[in-house]
Parts: sequence; C-alpha cells; structure tokens
Amino acid sequence: MMKQDFLRYQAQTTAFASGFEVSHAQGNYIYGCDGRGYLDFVAGVSANTVGHSHPHLLAKITQQLHKHTHVMVYGEYIQQEPLELCKRLAQILPDPLETTYLVNSGAEAIDASIKLAKRVTGRSQVLSAKMAYHGNTHGALSVSGNESFKAAFRPLLPEVYFVDYNSAQALERITKHTACIILESIQGAAGCVMPENDWLQQVRARCSETGTLLILDEIQPGFGRTGKWFGFEHFHVVPDIVVMGKGMAGGMPIGAFTASYDHMKTLQANPKLGHITTFGGNPVIAAAANGVLDIIQQENLMEGIARKEAIIRTHLKHPAIKSVKGLGLMIGVELESGDKVQQVAARCMQHGLIVFWLLYETQFLRITPPLTITEAELIEGCKIILQSLDELEAESRK
Repeated sequence: MMKQDFLRYQAQTTAFASGFEVSHAQGNYIYGCDGRGYLDFVAGVSANTVGHSHPHLLAKITQQLHKHTHVMVYGEYIQQEPLELCKRLAQILPDPLETTYLVNSGAEAIDASIKLAKRVTGRSQVLSAKMAYHGNTHGALSVSGNESFKAAFRPLLPEVYFVDYNSAQALERITKHTACIILESIQGAAGCVMPENDWLQQVRARCSETGTLLILDEIQPGFGRTGKWFGFEHFHVVPDIVVMGKGMAGGMPIGAFTASYDHMKTLQANPKLGHITTFGGNPVIAAAANGVLDIIQQENLMEGIARKEAIIRTHLKHPAIKSVKGLGLMIGVELESGDKVQQVAARCMQHGLIVFWLLYETQFLRITPPLTITEAELIEGCKIILQSLDELEAESRK
C-alpha cells in the first residue's frame, strides 16, 4: 500500500522509481523497512558528506531548532549561524572569493551566479560546456549541455552557447562579448571527466584577458569529496564565482555562490533585490553546514580521500569494467551499457549495497559514498560489485 500511495500522491521523476522503503539511516548505512542495513555508496547523490545521523550534525541542527527557525527573508537580520558559515567559507576559499550568498539549492545558485555575471559585466552572452550538468531549473537547464534533457522545455535562455570541454578551440569563443563561461571543475554527469593539459588554467587566462567571469560549479566535487575543499584547487585556478550545493549541509537543502565583495554588492542596487530568496540562509540549514565543516576538519576526513580512491581503483578490476574515472570519492565505473549498470545496481541491492548511475552517460556506475566511509566498508562494497558482475556473467552464459 505504501508504494501505491508513493506512486499516486508523490510526483515522480521517472516511470521506474525503485520504491525502496526507508526506515532510518545511521553512519554509512541506510536501513530498509525490512530491517536490513544497506551500505551506502551513493550518499544521496553526493549530498550526505558526513554519512547519516552524525551525532555532531544532529546536535548542531537541534541546538538551532531550539533557538529559532525562519525569522525573516534573506539578508535583513543578523543571524549567528548563517553569518558564521559565510565567514568560514571566506577563510577556506582563496582571495578574492570572500562574500557568499546563501540560497536553497545548487540549481538556484547556478541561476543567481549567471545573473551576477551579467550584472557585473553588462554583457549577455554565456558559454557553457557540452555534456555539462548544472541543474534543472530554467536557468540551470539552459546552461546544461545535453539536448535530450532540454528539448521538451524550449525556448530556454537566449545567447547561451556551448563549447567542448578540454578543447583549445573553446578559448577562441571567449571574447569581450562574453559575460561568463560556466564549467564544472569535474564533469559529473558526463562520466567524471577531468580537465586535461592545464585547460582550466588556459580558460582562466583567457577570461582575465577578455574581462569574462569564470564560474566554476563545485556542487558535486566540493566540500572535500576530491580530497580538497573544492575541485578547482587541484588545477591551480581561482574562479570569479564559485557555486556550491549538495554535500554542503550533510543532506539538508542548501546552495551558495561566492564572489568578491565588490562583485557581490552589485546585486544590492539598480535594481535592489538583484537576487532574493525567502528561505536561503535558513539558520537551521546553516547550522547543519557549519556542522559539516566541523566534522570534516575535526575528523580530518580529507586526509584519507586519496587512499580511499586508491582502494576503489585497486579492488575494482574485472573484465566487465572498461574504465574507472574521476577523482577522490567522485568515481564513475564504466560498464558496457546502461542496461548492464541497471542490472548490476539491482543485484548489488540484493546483496546489501546501494549504487547508482550517472545522469547522461548511463553506462557509468556511480560511486560517491560519504566521506566517512571506512576502508573496510569500501573493500566490502567493491567485493559486492565484483560478485554481482560475476553472477550476471554466469547467468548470461546459461
């Protein structure tokens, strides 16, 4: 009955939702109503940075709940937790990224960052990358680079043009007419594609030359997932605007974009309310984000990320695995087809492991566990993946 109600009364994103009934979640496991624990290799699609029900995270949320929840629309009142979060982000980020606007989701932050770039430059042309994924709001969808996801919703934003990721020709498209180029520091939905041959540095140099703002989308790589606070730190560039979301608040809904103080203050006037949000900067959500920062720092979670990546790469070797791509705990495991990935995910679930797939390149199995995942749990999860592959191959030979 619960699944029937789920399908009837709660709007669905696909026609094939798994309908897994969740009882509770603790640590790196999600527990079903069947009483069984399932090892989580997905982390709510990179959102549960510090696992499930972390005591410190729960304490931060509870403490703020007892003080107050929403009291005023964004930017009017001084509230301790949102202000503390913005100050801490300024300490983590390189200069001149010091002023943060807190919003409700990564997609909203993408939309607002494009508005900021247009406001700062007075230009209207926007560049993005083919196969980019930046979210599904109207603006974020406009700068996402997979037409099959966009065609049904056109017309979208005008003057948005697409270039090839890692392409030298893309540099020529950045001109004095370009307000911004928006890029993922690591392309997630496209198959965990990494920038190559100092390409991001070349984009940065071309943007500086033309007065174009470089927006880097850190919604998925950010907050320690790659072993650094933000993915762009691996590639020795500093964007003009950095966009955040997903794992920022440990599973609570949040987004943010950060720029220089001078750039951000352009949203204050002409017109006023250049961006406005009712629930952005919610103190309970901000408390959760501060809790995530505390846990990452106090438990030194980033220090073990490279070692955990190495464990995945060492243990996931199988004739059916074509490649393993990505960085840190943002990994795509390439199989022969999307159908094979679906079969493996279903078989892994039977064995107590939750895995998922990538949005565009569905032949990739997603591995984005909580940063709190232990090395033993990683090894166990990899064994289940290999076992599932073996079982499916054996069945196909019958």
